[in-house]
Amino acid sequence: MNICVLNGPNLNLLNKREEEKYGNLSLEEINKKIASEFPEISFSFFQSNIEGEIIEQIQKCSESCDGLIINPGGYSHTSVAIRDALEICRIPKIEVHLSNIAAREHFRHNMITASVCNGYISGLKEYSYIGAVFTLIQILKSCKSRK
Repeated sequence: MNICVLNGPNLNLLNKREEEKYGNLSLEEINKKIASEFPEISFSFFQSNIEGEIIEQIQKCSESCDGLIINPGGYSHTSVAIRDALEICRIPKIEVHLSNIAAREHFRHNMITASVCNGYISGLKEYSYIGAVFTLIQILKSCKSRK
């Protein structure tokens, strides 16, 4: 099983952001935690601050991965192009956010990308990713048993 974990803008600077919202781990530490929690899964990790690079990675995931976990960061609220790429992508997808979106500023409540994912997890800091991997595994197992 191959899962792509795709992170958007500013997630490379987690160590400079508010710890109470985002936790105290760097993105690299989160990636290591994911890989160590699920050693039987092959992960590919990607982060970019550039919208077009994120779109290209989503398109590649459609061909090379079984599932996708995406934290589009601020693009979750603004990028129709990323939303469209996610909609075209036919593998199971889960959107994650480190912070609790419902407790944030009102403009963050509208997540246009989440609507084309199988679901989203928000507010559990690094455990948002762990929960997403667990859930994605269950979705993929369910898909296999139906075939």
